[in-house]
Amino acid sequence: MRCSGTVGAIVTCPLEVLKTRLQSSGLTLRPVFQVQLGTLSGTGVIRPGTVTPGLLQVLRSILEKEGPRSLFRGLGPNLVGVAPSRAIYFAAYSKSKEMFNGLFVPNSGVVHMSSAGIAAFVTNSLMNPVWMVKTRMQLEKKSRGEKKMNALQCARYVYKTEGIRGFYRGLTASYAGISETMICFLIYETLKKHLASSQFTPNSEKEKGASDFLSLMMAAAFSKGCASCIAYPHEVIRTRLREEGSKYKYFFQTGRLIAVEEGYAAFYRGLVPQLIKQIPNTAIVLSTYELIVHLLGDSK
Repeated sequence: MRCSGTVGAIVTCPLEVLKTRLQSSGLTLRPVFQVQLGTLSGTGVIRPGTVTPGLLQVLRSILEKEGPRSLFRGLGPNLVGVAPSRAIYFAAYSKSKEMFNGLFVPNSGVVHMSSAGIAAFVTNSLMNPVWMVKTRMQLEKKSRGEKKMNALQCARYVYKTEGIRGFYRGLTASYAGISETMICFLIYETLKKHLASSQFTPNSEKEKGASDFLSLMMAAAFSKGCASCIAYPHEVIRTRLREEGSKYKYFFQTGRLIAVEEGYAAFYRGLVPQLIKQIPNTAIVLSTYELIVHLLGDSK
């Protein structure tokens, strides 16, 4: 599991960098001129505007100005954090589920949502310093040949300039993002329950086959896709809060500034690489978790 998580982190690192760059306020918007027809005379009025660069344009810009190695910025903290974060999450989820099953209707939607919420809260609180350093490294723009900070240097710089509190920037946005985890697990557990009761899924007494785990992968992918689209704005706000020396200070203040200055479409910048990265990743992680639980004989 740790090996698969490491390989996944390496393969998807360029997507992570592209997503972070698209979310940041430092993204260079392309100028455009819009022709707007007048209501009385019928003459056109040319109004200046801006357009957000696409995924391929940002990729081309990074390759030309910074080199291909910049696509793997923040990989170190990601590799350090991926195994502990998943271990913490699933351990907290299992323990919370046990506790909530004794308080509410066992395996109900309330149990799944509450367990996922608690697990995400614990994981975000413990791992935020690692993800903060990762984001700072991904946002650092240096031309070819210029020396870039490594993870340790970045952490020292954050501590020197902002103190311990600097490592917890964006934590409020991560807490807001707990809704994404809760939505994902609610949809996933609901689909899993339907799959278990359908005629196409073997009964619990029978041995589970490859088709069952493939169905669980599809359920996980669908769940993550829906949850990501619904809760994605918190990702943009979190990246803005983690920018160095920015005007973004608090969660709601940041959201208000983005909406006023850039429009509501800015809350979905970087969604495409996020979906490409997260959907297959979540599908693999959850189905692997189910396989391990099944092999251990943990019948729930």
